[in-house]
Amino acid sequence: MNSFLRACISANEEIAQTLKDGYPDFSYIKSSVGAGGDVSSGLDLWAEKIFVSHLGEFGRIESEESGEIGTGIDTIVIDPIDGSSNALSHFPYFGSSVARINADGMLDKAVVCNLSTHDIFIKEAGMPVLQGKLFKSSFCPRTVAPNAHIGIFEKAYAHPALVEKIKELGLKFRAPGAVALSLAYAHNVSFFLFVGDYRIYDFVAGIALCEGLEVIVEEDYVIVSKDKVLIKILENLVQKYVREVRA
Repeated sequence: MNSFLRACISANEEIAQTLKDGYPDFSYIKSSVGAGGDVSSGLDLWAEKIFVSHLGEFGRIESEESGEIGTGIDTIVIDPIDGSSNALSHFPYFGSSVARINADGMLDKAVVCNLSTHDIFIKEAGMPVLQGKLFKSSFCPRTVAPNAHIGIFEKAYAHPALVEKIKELGLKFRAPGAVALSLAYAHNVSFFLFVGDYRIYDFVAGIALCEGLEVIVEEDYVIVSKDKVLIKILENLVQKYVREVRA
């Protein structure tokens, strides 16, 4: 494993170990609106500093919290805490995401970590996705649930009319609230769906982990599924919904 990936793992381990021992006192302090458009918390900014200390030598960092940090040929896109509201509520579904884009504009490495369960997913260009655990040295091919009973519809609360249409199809889903992490688990659900404006910080690393799945990325929505029939049904449903919203 190369030095960049080891640095990503080390940063996640530092954050996870601290949170395991207790949240820092400043975690809940609200700051200004970050580069991604959300209000940054003390927890977000603290985690960002840790990632910068581990990854700053590898290139220019583009963070959801502070925007552009440092300089370099490569661009490293980070979301220090993916699912901040979950983390601050001690709801165990939050993590981090890191994607490195080289000088040619190609994404060559992606890392998404679940900081609550310590699952970590790694993707290198030309290599299959690997899955492991923080504080463990071994990695193996990612797990897959071939007969998943649920999908994921992130930000479902913003689209009640679409929720009703999906329910009419008899599809069960969850809306756990951490986009990159949900994409990392896309192989284990029947579908992933996001509708609305989306940000690079939330998607760039997670989409890289969806290799081998059907992936549709459009201006107004993102759909991922292992089922070619289901993804087409969902796309038709979402397209009709988007047209109605715009009308």
